[in-house]
Parts: sequence; structure tokens; C-alpha cells
Amino acid sequence: MSSVAILLATIVGLCSGPALAADEAPSGRLLLATTTSVRDSGLFDELLPLYRERTGITVRLISVGSGAALRMGADGNADTLVTHAPDGEKALVREGVLIDRRPFMENYFVIAGPPDDPAGVRDAPSAVDALQRIAAVKARFVSRGDDSGTHRCEVALFKAADLDPDVRWKGFVRTGSGMGLSLQVAGERRAYVLSDLGTFRAFSDRVGLVALSRPEPALRNVYSVMRPNPGRFPPESVRVDGAKRFADFLLSPEVQELIGNFGRDASEEPLFVPLRSESVEGK
Repeated sequence: MSSVAILLATIVGLCSGPALAADEAPSGRLLLATTTSVRDSGLFDELLPLYRERTGITVRLISVGSGAALRMGADGNADTLVTHAPDGEKALVREGVLIDRRPFMENYFVIAGPPDDPAGVRDAPSAVDALQRIAAVKARFVSRGDDSGTHRCEVALFKAADLDPDVRWKGFVRTGSGMGLSLQVAGERRAYVLSDLGTFRAFSDRVGLVALSRPEPALRNVYSVMRPNPGRFPPESVRVDGAKRFADFLLSPEVQELIGNFGRDASEEPLFVPLRSESVEGK
């Protein structure tokens, strides 16, 4: 082989290494708006340092409800989003406000409550029937009331149960706060609460509540990664490359395996089920 051919082969070899190698990636920062449920589960405590190691990009995480995260993305105040409010996400993608929506993991919401279960939720055939039982006896109930993905699911369940989502009764509390704090309030009050599975499992020992519902389609909880449409904002105002790479990172086989194993032990189902979907909405 000639010296020129050897040189070309060396260059090709150097340029064709792993796409996420830290020494080949530009350094930088990425602003991620995500849900309190993902933060409180501890998942990103494991994933974000790995992303920095792979890319050299530091992720600054802001945890809010899904509704607030979606608004941040719509306003160009975040580079990438991880939320669990599918209807709201899809609406913004249809409008061209957000793009590149990729579902990457799921679990189920749970209706949790005190072990003595005064409303009989444990015996309810569905989540809708469970809420009807809670409302019928005016049992203590804690709502996030914060337009989060969890709160949006709660509103949908209340409507399906022919209950006013804005209903109040003695013992009904709206925290306006994240999942971890809402679970702590429910534990202190010995109240029922709708929670995502990941945060509930992270907090269950300290709050003394038990999961009373069973998985069903109405409680399915899908998390997606997406980003603002850069065409709506001045050049360089949102970090397009870092956001694309973060989505690719979450959907990569290595990280999907990490997600599936996160929080798992011999006696429990995984906290999150990976969704390595090929479908991308609003690309």
C-alpha cells in the first residue's frame, strides 16, 4: 500500500469511530426541561453523567411539570424536553412548535393509598371505578394540580368517571408541586394519590403508602424526548446538535438497556420499560 493510501486509511479510521466518543464531540451545554417524576426517580442521575462522558456535553436539568416543560420548549427556553403528556406533545408537534418526538420508555401510573384502603380501591375493577369509590366516600386525596403529565392523567380519569376534575371536598388537597412532595403530603395525610411508578417506588418506604391499582391502558405512562422547532427561533438560540444527539443517546441500545435495568431487583418489575421505537413524529 502506498504512503498516500495508508494516510487516507488512517484518516478514515479516525473519523469513523463511535459517534458518541467524548474526545470527538464538541464540548458544550444543553438545557433539558423534564418532569419532576423523572428527576425524583433518580434515572437521570445515572444517565446524564454518561451522556457527558460520551459527548463532552454537560446537561443542565430543570424539573417542572410536563405542561410547564412543554411551554418552555414552545418558547425556545429549553434545548430539549422529556415529558409524559402525549396529547399535549402531539398537539404541539402537529402545530410545528415541537419536532422530533420520540417515545423512549414507559411505565404505569399507580393509585396509591394507605394500607387499610378505606375506599376499597384495591378491589376496584378499574382506575375509573377506583376514583368513583374515593369520591363516593369523600376519602382523603392528594392531587398535584400542576398541569403535569400525572395531573393530566388524573383529569382524564376524573372525566371518565363522570367527576368534575375541579371538584373539592373536605380532605381533598392540591399541592401544586412535584411528585415527590405530593407523595410525602399523601403519606402524612394517609391519603390516596395518583403517582408515576418510578417516583412511587423511590418514595414508598418513606411515605408508608401502597400501590392499590393494577396496570391497565388508562394508566399507561409514556415518556418522550423532543425539541423545539429551530426554524421558529433566531439561529443558535437553541442547541440543535446537542438536542439531536441527546435523543439518539436515549434511544441507543446501550442506554435502552440501562433504562430497562434501572431500579430493578429480583422481586420487582422494572421501573421503566424501554421503547426503542423507529417512529419519529414531526421530524
